[in-house]
Amino acid sequence: MIRLGVNIDHVATIRQARGGREPDPVWAAVLSELGGADGITVHLREDRRHIQERDLRILRETVRTRLNLEISLAPEIVAIALDVRPDQVTFVPEHRQEVTTEGGLDLLSHRDRIAEAVSRCHEAGIEVSLFLDPDPAQVETAAAVGAIAVELHTGRYADAINASSRQSELDALFDAGRRIQQDGLLLHAGHGLTLQNVAAVARIPGMLELNIGHSIVSRAVFVGFERAVAEMKQAILDALTQPNPVR
Repeated sequence: MIRLGVNIDHVATIRQARGGREPDPVWAAVLSELGGADGITVHLREDRRHIQERDLRILRETVRTRLNLEISLAPEIVAIALDVRPDQVTFVPEHRQEVTTEGGLDLLSHRDRIAEAVSRCHEAGIEVSLFLDPDPAQVETAAAVGAIAVELHTGRYADAINASSRQSELDALFDAGRRIQQDGLLLHAGHGLTLQNVAAVARIPGMLELNIGHSIVSRAVFVGFERAVAEMKQAILDALTQPNPVR
């Protein structure tokens, strides 16, 4: 069974646009779980553009499934994670000018720093996932730094402009997924996934967790949070009833 982690960052984005108190992402987390979410994902950014520390601490007390905290390697943010102790930390790259996360971690350039942060999380009893592009050199380094899971960045697949390029990106995800599991790591994926494109990623053999946010929040504007989450969960379940493509 594939876990659906619902990223509620953009509920907080709407709140922060007015600097007020509504909508509260904590409410979105409750409705997500009622809709069938298997986990809640939030990204505590250094610039606090959406999720605030207050949100994180309340979510740690109220989430009844799994709390997945996306963070950078910034010492201040790592210290907060170690204090709050979510079920899972996912290390992601972070750039001040980006609108959303624009790619995977560079393990090759920051291997020692990442390994140290991963070790500190493990000592605190926190599972660690790394957000990586489906690049062989990056994927091959994941096990060496001590992570237990890799979340493949599916942005290039989601943004592909035609069937040929989409298939090429999907092939890269399949190959990376195979290598991740050969190295004994758990396979996660996320970024840019929608009701229209999630099935192919869900059918990657061994997929354990999909983290999806923007498309669910966008649909929730029109149909409500519980229904938007339930629809995505059903789309994933439906995908699993179809045979895996041979690769």
